[in-house]
Amino acid sequence: MSNPLTVSDTPLNLPKQGMPVTIITGFLGSGKTTLLNHILNNQQDLKVAVLVNEFGDINIDSQLLMSIDENMVELSNGCICCTINDGLVDAVYRVLERGDRIDYLIIETTGVADPLPIMLTFLGTELRDFTRLDSVLTTIDAETFTPKCFDSEAANKQIIYSDIILLNKTDLVPEAQLSQLEQSLRTLKDGARIIRCQFGEVPLPLILDVHYNRPQDYQREIEEEKAHDHDHDHDHEHHHEHHHEHPHEHHHHHSSHLDNDGFVSISFQSDRPLSLERFQKFLDTLPPSIFRAKGILWFQESQQKHIFQLSGKRCVLNVDDWKNAQPKNQMVFIGRHLDETQLRNSLKDCLISEVISGRS
Repeated sequence: MSNPLTVSDTPLNLPKQGMPVTIITGFLGSGKTTLLNHILNNQQDLKVAVLVNEFGDINIDSQLLMSIDENMVELSNGCICCTINDGLVDAVYRVLERGDRIDYLIIETTGVADPLPIMLTFLGTELRDFTRLDSVLTTIDAETFTPKCFDSEAANKQIIYSDIILLNKTDLVPEAQLSQLEQSLRTLKDGARIIRCQFGEVPLPLILDVHYNRPQDYQREIEEEKAHDHDHDHDHEHHHEHHHEHPHEHHHHHSSHLDNDGFVSISFQSDRPLSLERFQKFLDTLPPSIFRAKGILWFQESQQKHIFQLSGKRCVLNVDDWKNAQPKNQMVFIGRHLDETQLRNSLKDCLISEVISGRS
């Protein structure tokens, strides 16, 4: 039998106690879900649980993950780093309390997440007795990541608090540009561990169970959060029933980075098909303030499901089967200072007024 978590001849031996946790973060469209699919498709004997967070009402990423079935928990409706409370902690406990064996926990954050509050949930709460934060892994889109991204507080913090930087999509960038980008990243993160890759494909022993996170580096932040929680508990009386027997504190970590960055998320759903021609014209008129868009699309002209990915100016439509799913449209757009009414009306104009008879 082959060794777990290996895509080479190097085995990966997990610790006997303290479930290891990897936080995957990275700016919008950098390849987090692609990396997660790579991990899930190569985990072999290891049983991995995944927490997926979307900045929006529709969790598109969870529908694009492979080989995940019952081991996934969705954390939708907002960015988990902004108000981390019982939702994340309860989700981790549900993983810990499962009757079957779970070896590893991976959290995929939104593209606009500040990783520090998520880290402190594992380093500064009772979860540190049951888990071990192994590393914070930040994915970077080598083609689109420019100094302009530093205008985003979230993008900046994703680098500053990273233990590993995965420089993804290197096939789209010349060597000179890659070297310059690596130099910029090392300026932001002293001693950064940078791994180049394409399509998120990297030997798993290089990124999992690496023991790169150093809790002692965050003692000041941990103590500040403890003091904040102590004051919060004195100011508010909580009434919340827990179904597990673990000592369970309440933690409310607040981050203002969304206000500072001005990010908004707009979701759109419809059970009517789109006109491919109208949708293509719609894409041509998208404002540059949309950083990221993704969705599952149903076109009148096709019997197949189309997976829509937009990152910056790059747009991809991949084809898949609907299988037993009912065809429909689900889209999420993330950007700065977007006109929600105008965007929704433009999408409605792309819809076919009547579904063709016989269409499933």
